[in-house]
Amino acid sequence: MPATIAPDRPHPDELVALYDAVGWSAYTRDREALLAGIDGAWLVLAARDDDGALVGLARVVSDGATIAYVQDVLVAPSQQRTGIGRALLDAIAARTEGIRQTVLLTDAEPGQRAFYEAAGFTEAHDVAPHPLRAFVRLR
Repeated sequence: MPATIAPDRPHPDELVALYDAVGWSAYTRDREALLAGIDGAWLVLAARDDDGALVGLARVVSDGATIAYVQDVLVAPSQQRTGIGRALLDAIAARTEGIRQTVLLTDAEPGQRAFYEAAGFTEAHDVAPHPLRAFVRLR
């Protein structure tokens, strides 16, 4: 893996550049909200290359005891499929080991399911012995 993963609150310009690079313009249209989200997160992990450039980021919102919500997992397009996304998820798993449930939502792109299942996640309707439902209200 061509990056180092560590807790870090990247510089605002780095954040906006990474979110823009992956096409998450809903976040970059309101820079102040993005920065407030990063500042209010329970955990922010940054992936940096050997030159110190930000190439990935994960953000978790949590109460620290019963639930952790993986809000963002981003990897710069030039660094995708190099293991950085999986390393970010593994680092989250290590830091949330004592928390009862870790939850995330993602788009329905076919590759997403395989990626998150390989990292130990299960789609809500496939949870055994009782399937779960997920509900979302977007604004």
